[in-house]
Amino acid sequence: MIPVLPMKPARRPPPRLASRLLMLAAVALAAGCASPASQSVAPGASEAELQARLGAPREIYQFPDGSRRWLYPAPGETRWAADIGPDRRVVSVRQVLSAEEFGRARIGEWTTRDVLTRFGKPAEISRFPRMLREVWGYRFAQDGLEYATMNFYFDSAGVLRLTQVIPDFLTES
Repeated sequence: MIPVLPMKPARRPPPRLASRLLMLAAVALAAGCASPASQSVAPGASEAELQARLGAPREIYQFPDGSRRWLYPAPGETRWAADIGPDRRVVSVRQVLSAEEFGRARIGEWTTRDVLTRFGKPAEISRFPRMLREVWGYRFAQDGLEYATMNFYFDSAGVLRLTQVIPDFLTES
């Protein structure tokens, strides 16, 4: 016969402590969501100021008009883009992995180069030889809440033929 030992109920923190811990977690989460990138660099700042505040960019893209885009991939589903004018002054700093930014894509007009310079390197590239398609996937927080993947489908000439948003099963709980 196996002896049965009485178990003590799990100790819960006092209600006041639990609410304080919950509040502290909420504040920490909110602080993590606030972007130091967009808040610390104002339009008109120089390239040197931008680099001093955000560090060296991971990706740099040059445009024909002399403007440039510096991309700062962050952990998770964000990527900050600093647009710099031909005068080497910051035009804007914003998060580009968003439904609004993805909605600017032009099917039949954009190429792999357009997608690359706007959103940076994809999280995933898949090739479908029989369909003559290459698919670039970018993970993002759709509506800031649910994780999704934005897929860009390119034909064999590198022209955008289709976009698709699907649930991101890698981050789904």
